[in-house]
Amino acid sequence: MNYLFFCLWLFTNAAAFSQSPRQLRAFMQQTPSPAQAIPYGNNPKAGRYVQTKDARIYYEVYGQGKPLVILHGGIVGSTYEMGQFIDRLTKTHQVIAISTRGHGKSEMGSGLPSYERKAEDVNTIIEAVTKDSVLVLGFSDGAYTGYVLAGSHPDKVKKLIAIGAGEWKPGWRTFDNTRQSLFSLDSLYFSQQLALLPQPERFDEWLMSVNHYYNTVGIGKPVLGRIQCPVLVMAGEKDQNAPLKTVIAAYEMIPRGQLSIIPDAPHPAFLTNFPAVWASMLPFLGR
Repeated sequence: MNYLFFCLWLFTNAAAFSQSPRQLRAFMQQTPSPAQAIPYGNNPKAGRYVQTKDARIYYEVYGQGKPLVILHGGIVGSTYEMGQFIDRLTKTHQVIAISTRGHGKSEMGSGLPSYERKAEDVNTIIEAVTKDSVLVLGFSDGAYTGYVLAGSHPDKVKKLIAIGAGEWKPGWRTFDNTRQSLFSLDSLYFSQQLALLPQPERFDEWLMSVNHYYNTVGIGKPVLGRIQCPVLVMAGEKDQNAPLKTVIAAYEMIPRGQLSIIPDAPHPAFLTNFPAVWASMLPFLGR
């Protein structure tokens, strides 16, 4: 896959899990688009659905081997952003790439899009795909979902790699995303995302529920302390959404935690320095 135009989409103030407005790229926007590019998150050849209690959730399966679940970031996130991981891991693993509720081709469901709900979605997909326990790789929102999944279903998660997810104290920042603020950053990206959503008319309602949840949620010792599996806690040194001190705090709360900091990297460390991220996680996966 050609990542020259890969989506460095995260932005600084308006949305959750961000980097810079000037670095946004539209979903699957490539000029020219290479013939071999795989449209992760919108690939009919690999796509499947599972029905959870209140939502139809979309996922894709690639490769063979030990099962590994991939979880993208929140709000501005998509399976496509995880493409470099999928490209590499498909060679040695059965990769299960999930579009979490409200993202891509997955329904929004009812109620708050909490990490508990997302973790149960993921658990339902794991049970549909494999009888084995899985490895989990999550970025930002996906990493927090991974924390909750590993704690609530210890028999399902062998190891977890959590990128850009530190201790989260309620009210540490204000989330007030709107359709207008998101579209002003990259209208093509969000137009494409809305085209994938099965319920685009609920987008504004969903944003309000996400804002409310992020403004009230807390992730600390009660969640992190009950994780039994090994966890590689990874972050960019200059991650502005999960500041270094919060990442170290999360690492210290996890009983079998390991820590990796990517020098001079922002929140999406793997988009700016994938070789360093890959080199750091490879020994962890192989143990």
